[in-house]
Amino acid sequence: MFKNAGPGMLIAAAFVGPGTVTTCIRAGVDWKLGLLWALLLSIGATLVLQEMAGRLGLSASGGIPGFIRSSIGRPLLRILLLGVVLSGIVVGNAAYEAGNISGAVLGLEAIFGSAGASYFPFLVGIAAFGLLWFGNYRSLERVFTTLVLIMSLSFLITAILTRPDLSELARGLLIPDIRSENVLTVIALVGTTVVPYNLFLYTSLVSEKWESIEALRTMRRDIILSVLVGGLVSMSILITAAGSGAAVVSTVMDLAAGLEPLYGKAARYGLGIGLMAAGITSAITAPLAAAFVARQCFGWPADRKDWKFRVVWIGVLSMGVLALSFEIRPLEIIYFAQVANGILLPVVGIFLLWAANSASLMGVFKNNSIQNILGLTVLVLVTGLGIWSIFKIFI
Repeated sequence: MFKNAGPGMLIAAAFVGPGTVTTCIRAGVDWKLGLLWALLLSIGATLVLQEMAGRLGLSASGGIPGFIRSSIGRPLLRILLLGVVLSGIVVGNAAYEAGNISGAVLGLEAIFGSAGASYFPFLVGIAAFGLLWFGNYRSLERVFTTLVLIMSLSFLITAILTRPDLSELARGLLIPDIRSENVLTVIALVGTTVVPYNLFLYTSLVSEKWESIEALRTMRRDIILSVLVGGLVSMSILITAAGSGAAVVSTVMDLAAGLEPLYGKAARYGLGIGLMAAGITSAITAPLAAAFVARQCFGWPADRKDWKFRVVWIGVLSMGVLALSFEIRPLEIIYFAQVANGILLPVVGIFLLWAANSASLMGVFKNNSIQNILGLTVLVLVTGLGIWSIFKIFI
């Protein structure tokens, strides 16, 4: 399976990160099954946008930044647009990296206890640094992805064991329930599913994996499978949390406590291993995506060992580690990262839809009418949610 897998496997590894676990558990604890519709909507949006990103990767190795550099004639406007993309993804990934490392730290605390917890962020950072620097992370990624899949299977089985009410399950999936009290949670669920940096990452990885039009069907199968698996996992986590009986989630022990009636004391270690694996795997992909975006923005050589490429991912990784030196609860960092992603998504979506409609760039991969309708629908929805979240925060 790993030998024949495409870049979607890496996207799936980033998909099932600590943000997915913590955000879906919080949504399930706070709103039971009432926000399943947000995950279903997010899965559909992810399929539309990631497929579009995949076609962009097949048509042009420069991705969205390359399209901006070649299509915008006015230097000032070109610099401004590239600056928006660069700052949004690189700075956003730095915040997201703090959440990834936090997830791994929470996992380590669950396994080994809080003694020496102040060193855990640096241990995670060193592990991620080694995997990225020496270039052997592809092999080890398979180990971490396997651990994440084990955790995913665990949540799927647990969701079944909680025996959710099928009528409530159907209602939560099909009847949207959005209000001022839960809008930030909805945005967080969108942010943890439709991850903006995954769009850039998939575009870059597709361009390296496949080079011909014959790969279109393979690419679509690759991304559909990974998104559907990730979506099923997210829903299973939310259903598990809704049936766990947990009243509040503020520490990793709170997350494990609700699972103890089903798993006993093993819940603590199972969740710890899953969070650690998810955190380290995602801690690799976020800096890598930021470096890809920077390379595309500045037109650097397509060499992962280029010093400029390495400076970017080292910077993102370092900021993620240093962010944890502030006295902010790890779960809050992860949750904030998901909200930030949900707000950033409309900006990324506009650039992606714009590029996908360029005949000179996309050629035969250019959006058709149905793809444009789906893309615009997704863009309107995520933009509306983003505006609502900003209104909720500042007004």
